[in-house]
Amino acid sequence: MKKSVLFVLTALTIAAQAPKSYTPPRLPDGHPDLQGTYDLATLTPLERQVGASAVLTKDEAAKLERAEAARRDEGDKSIKGDRPAPPKGGDGSTGAAGNVGGYNTGWLDPGSTYTVVDGQKRSSIVIDPPNGRVPAVKPEARRRALSLIARPTSDTQESNDPGFEPGGAYDDPERRPLGERCLLGFGSTSGPPALPDYFYNNLHQIVQTRDSVMILTEMVHDARVVRMNAQHLPKAIRRWMGDSVGRWEGDTLVVDTTNFTDKTRFRGSTENLHVVERFTRVDARTLLYRFTIDDPDTWEKPWTGEYAWPATDSHIYEYACHEANYALSDILHGARVREAEGGK
Repeated sequence: MKKSVLFVLTALTIAAQAPKSYTPPRLPDGHPDLQGTYDLATLTPLERQVGASAVLTKDEAAKLERAEAARRDEGDKSIKGDRPAPPKGGDGSTGAAGNVGGYNTGWLDPGSTYTVVDGQKRSSIVIDPPNGRVPAVKPEARRRALSLIARPTSDTQESNDPGFEPGGAYDDPERRPLGERCLLGFGSTSGPPALPDYFYNNLHQIVQTRDSVMILTEMVHDARVVRMNAQHLPKAIRRWMGDSVGRWEGDTLVVDTTNFTDKTRFRGSTENLHVVERFTRVDARTLLYRFTIDDPDTWEKPWTGEYAWPATDSHIYEYACHEANYALSDILHGARVREAEGGK
């Protein structure tokens, strides 16, 4: 009797947790219509804090979201025009080059809420391993990363200051972060995997045809074209965002990406990185995005993450990153002046 009651209760619990069925609108080819513009901004980090629960309670999420709102309000306050200059080398606080300049919070949009999946506010994007943490990096990957520390990657943030890295990254424009040079979006926002950049310009647009799916990333204008029901390109052909081919599994779009270049190195990965993404419309205004990362030369095992892509009616505006961009020439000019003055 007890076993029967336990079985019924367990079944009811599973049923209550299961997502509600949803029939998505379809295109003339019969496949779900995933098209639209989506806002990927979220407070949910990629990795979970050690020991934290996978799901935030309503009270926990509300408290954290209020704290973020208060932080933004504080950062948006007017600053005094007659304030003193920051100390040479910065004041040591978080910000561009030690808070000597850069965007204030009014220009940034890191998100205001935690991502919601199956009605639950998630504390991390990573769901496998179950602890919400990216698996350990292999020793050879750590050695490889140290040997390439002065080379820019696809997930180097614009606000990072690599001026103190070995070799002097300010001496060579090709060693500035790829996002700063407008080659790829910051923080793997262009993907794959497509992650929140916790910065700004969070919009992504999906355009669908029978033979291809295009994913446009606002930051910094990347357009990834997924070739449907195709074969991967020869291994000798390498691309910034890899070679993406797609197929349908029921109502889920599955995108398989290989053929990365070693110039991007997502979180230290090699050109043998393999990413499988799954796009599923779960309601009229939401896509569920899930991805699995595999690179045996980098991580001890594959890992998986997921988060919601809420639809938005906002417009994507051109990110004209290099028009009248005099920052790089100023950086190089300043380095040459410093050398002429005998500085190091």
